[in-house]
Amino acid sequence: MPSHSLDTPLLDAVGETLAKGLRRAFHMTTVGDLLAHYPRRYANHGELTPIADLPLGELVTIVAEVRSASTRSMRGRRGELVEVIIGDGQGTMSLTFFGQAWRLKDLRAGRQGIFSGKVGEYRGQKQLTHPDYELFDDEGTARLTAEAWRTLPIPIYPATSTFSSWQVKRCVDQVLPGLTGVPEPLPDAFRREQGLLDATTALARIHAPTTFDEIDPARETLRMHEAFVLQAALLQQRQSVRMMEATARPAGELLARFDAALPFDRTPDQVGVGDRIAADLVAPWPMNRLVQGEVGSGKTLVALRAMLQVAQSGGQSALIAPTEVLAAQHVRSMARMLGPELAPELMPTLLTGQLSTAERRRAALRVASGQARIVIGTHALLSQSTTFADLGLVVVDEQHRFGVDQRETLRAKGSSPHVLVLTATPIPRTVAMTVFGDLDVSTIRTMPGGRAGISSFVAPVGEKPAWFARVWERVAEEVRLGRQAFVVCPAIDASTDADDDELPEGEEPGKTRWGVVQAAALLAGHPDFRDIRVEILHGKMPGDEKDAVMQAFARGDIDVLVATTVVEVGVDVPNASTMVILEADRFGVSQLHQLRGRVGRGSVPGLCLLVTEADPFTPARQRVEAVAATTDGFELAEVDLDLRGEGDVLGDAQSGVRSSLRLLRVVADADLIATARAEAEQLLAEDPTLARTPGLAAAIAGRVSQRERAALGKN
Repeated sequence: MPSHSLDTPLLDAVGETLAKGLRRAFHMTTVGDLLAHYPRRYANHGELTPIADLPLGELVTIVAEVRSASTRSMRGRRGELVEVIIGDGQGTMSLTFFGQAWRLKDLRAGRQGIFSGKVGEYRGQKQLTHPDYELFDDEGTARLTAEAWRTLPIPIYPATSTFSSWQVKRCVDQVLPGLTGVPEPLPDAFRREQGLLDATTALARIHAPTTFDEIDPARETLRMHEAFVLQAALLQQRQSVRMMEATARPAGELLARFDAALPFDRTPDQVGVGDRIAADLVAPWPMNRLVQGEVGSGKTLVALRAMLQVAQSGGQSALIAPTEVLAAQHVRSMARMLGPELAPELMPTLLTGQLSTAERRRAALRVASGQARIVIGTHALLSQSTTFADLGLVVVDEQHRFGVDQRETLRAKGSSPHVLVLTATPIPRTVAMTVFGDLDVSTIRTMPGGRAGISSFVAPVGEKPAWFARVWERVAEEVRLGRQAFVVCPAIDASTDADDDELPEGEEPGKTRWGVVQAAALLAGHPDFRDIRVEILHGKMPGDEKDAVMQAFARGDIDVLVATTVVEVGVDVPNASTMVILEADRFGVSQLHQLRGRVGRGSVPGLCLLVTEADPFTPARQRVEAVAATTDGFELAEVDLDLRGEGDVLGDAQSGVRSSLRLLRVVADADLIATARAEAEQLLAEDPTLARTPGLAAAIAGRVSQRERAALGKN
């Protein structure tokens, strides 16, 4: 019997045809890839699958028995049609094969097997057309006792239309008996203390259990492997950053002058987080810190104070923002906060793709010469032509909008610069620990005083159509009080735009009804809006036009701004009191919370009206109701995680993390992740290079690819 390791190419282990199929279907190339493709459930030979409950249009795998098989001539074409009736004791369905009469030799009445295909319907009966199947081996039955045969678990693997569950099983059956040299990622003492299996046994039992009782211990072991390897990789990355040398950036008179001129006292959290950042900036290694805080909690102030500390030694800071509107607003707000004395010294400079050639050349020159010590821009900062004299601090605003490659490109423009990542999307503890485990995480929870707060209400116009008219009456009432309002739409033009992509995977959003074009047209013809100044804003407008609209709205020259989610972050208009979100069910929880944070930012009370036609008790409606129920973003982050699951919430925040989560579940396994992190931290403190734990080093190399490790290092 040939032996295989986890690194053995599938081409050598299962042959060219199956290896090609696995690569096309699942992007697998090694035995390790194959054995990390765990069964999603287990059936047994005596299991009665409820055929009656099979969903139409779904790819299914069922265990059933052949009841009858027959052939008949096909109408209008040559050849025969084979029709097989299978049953599970509770219902029946048909299998149909065209021009394959030879199937009758296998599919005889009384034979049991596994059948897989897409469920269709013909004349009121469910059917599978040209399904894949594997019949149970009668010789195997003879060799086993009747009871053992009935209870032997059958692994059912995640499959595709081109590679079935039992084709995966055949491949696993080929490599598993000869598997050798499986690295043991867990320290022996820790494994015994946790009551876990050795790595080889765990793999054997999850893929080929002899009883159902063997499955859970195998899963528990492999779940801990995932947690332990991921946490060790993150902690190693933190360790490697701390081995780099950074230029110390001590605070001085610039920061002292700024603080002395502040017209308000910083909140306790702003002070605490600011002190930690100040200490990071004089440490011998680069800062790598994530600051999370509610919309309006003062993250920009914290970042600006860090920039002043870096500027004291002549260093530059670069802040990359996701939109030109936000970048331009950052420049204006920072210049205003710096005041007439400090602003000319630090020269906050905007660098975006929408600048004219002459403007961009002047800005790039100020950046390259070091004259601009604060540089704010969009993706233009990543251009090869953008160079810095002494880049000391990289600030990433709204980290979820940027890929890891973009962040690394900016960081590479300096010599081990400090990195500060900002997010107004609160991150649940478990996600922070799993996804951002190589970053130091700080949280600003306390909000500045003097804010009137926000009241949020669901307007369920599907059940109560009259509420739609009342929404616009309320907006007009607020404007007559001298206030301003946002109307947010899920599209620019509902007649042409594709569906919004913010919905959780698997939900069918249907056609957008309200785009900016349609909402603006409605208000143009509304009698209550005759004297109200309405303008539009969306991402496809030219940059200078977008900026002009935002400035006009900030000055109070526009009463109602009808926009897409381009206003989601960074737009600061204290006089804006009302936000209407049309088709609110088309947005995620965190996005609704971010949008809502645009109002109630000053002394004017905020009002958010979440307009929805979603049916009660659907996931879409649950999201809207959850946002209306609380303004606590940290509570909503947990709700969001619960409603959507970590696969959707994690997104691509950390390349490699999602692909590493095979069995591990961020919410359900929070305690297990914490246990793994504590043990991995202790292990790395005692054995930084993993010289005494080669199994863990090998597991990290096998589970976390070089590309993924590079991605971990870019966060």
